[in-house]
Amino acid sequence: MHIRPATIADIFSIMQLERRSATAGHWTEEQYRHAFQREGATRLVLIAEEISTQAETGALGFLVAQHLPPEWELENVVVAPTARRNGLGKRLLNELLAAAKKTDSTAVFLEVRESNVPARTLYEKAGFEQTGRRKAYYTNPSEDAVLYCLTLP
Repeated sequence: MHIRPATIADIFSIMQLERRSATAGHWTEEQYRHAFQREGATRLVLIAEEISTQAETGALGFLVAQHLPPEWELENVVVAPTARRNGLGKRLLNELLAAAKKTDSTAVFLEVRESNVPARTLYEKAGFEQTGRRKAYYTNPSEDAVLYCLTLP
């Protein structure tokens, strides 16, 4: 398993993963392209892939976060169903936290579907604290968003 900075060439793989995850934030191709633009907010886009012996790669997860100094916002993270419960989500999250610390940031924020218990458990184990909720924030189905924050040392 290898985690690396994503490129525009990875958008197709990212969108394939995202479309297979009901709990993911569903972005358009244009929104993903915008994440790679240099103007505006700085974004961290990571992709996790499996590298086979035949030099083929397969995307197993990704993360998108936005840096608005002095804070970061985790915007989207997806792990393929076949790769879940193996620590990949934790590895992606740790990469974000390492990047945040390098930028002398003060906090990382995120929101997650109330029903996404595996993700909420991951965030809480990483030290995130619940700070609020947004009623009926998500659609298809309608669901509250639970807000989390991790204050960085």
